Amino acid sequence: MSDEISEPMRTELFAASLRADKTDLKTFLDALAVKLEGSLPDYTRVTRQGSFFSRERSVKNIVVSLGEYQYRIGREKQGFLISVREHVVWGIVLKTEQTTVDQWIDELSEALAQLASQSAHSRAALERFLLQ
Repeated sequence: MSDEISEPMRTELFAASLRADKTDLKTFLDALAVKLEGSLPDYTRVTRQGSFFSRERSVKNIVVSLGEYQYRIGREKQGFLISVREHVVWGIVLKTEQTTVDQWIDELSEALAQLASQSAHSRAALERFLLQ
């Protein structure tokens, strides 16, 4: 991504990339985890379910920590997705807001666009995210 791309355009690119795999909810979290872990390993924590030796270890929960916010999305026992944004200060969650998956994607995309505008290293990591 060049510096010529505006922040609103970056936000749309990130949102489109995040939504690309949303049509199949079964694989959505797995694909999202691969993208986020691969491009933003310092900001992303993924929890998988299943035993260490099992073939399939599907994603249970993804947490992306950016600034004072954590963006968490995960699968409930019934298979439904739950997405939240948490305001965190000094490691303490002050506020948790449940959102729709689309709203979660939009908010995370805005945070990623802001991160991309802060440094060349972050911008390069987010370019990898878009290319995956």
